[in-house]
Amino acid sequence: MGAFSIWHWLIVLLVVVLIFGTKKLRNIGSDVGGAVKSFKDAMKDEKGTPKIEDDAKSETVEGEVTSKTRQ
Repeated sequence: MGAFSIWHWLIVLLVVVLIFGTKKLRNIGSDVGGAVKSFKDAMKDEKGTPKIEDDAKSETVEGEVTSKTRQ
């Protein structure tokens, strides 16, 4: 397991639980899980939609520079 044994990880887990508490850790876990789920859904939706834009929907705004100031 690398430089740390299972006992080191259990002690770290115990310290984290004592500092934050189980309720706060559960809330953080559910928030992270919800964020990951919504990210996956957004990526799935993005793959399904084509990236072709209609020329009729897009507008080009043309203009002319009348004065130029340097600050």
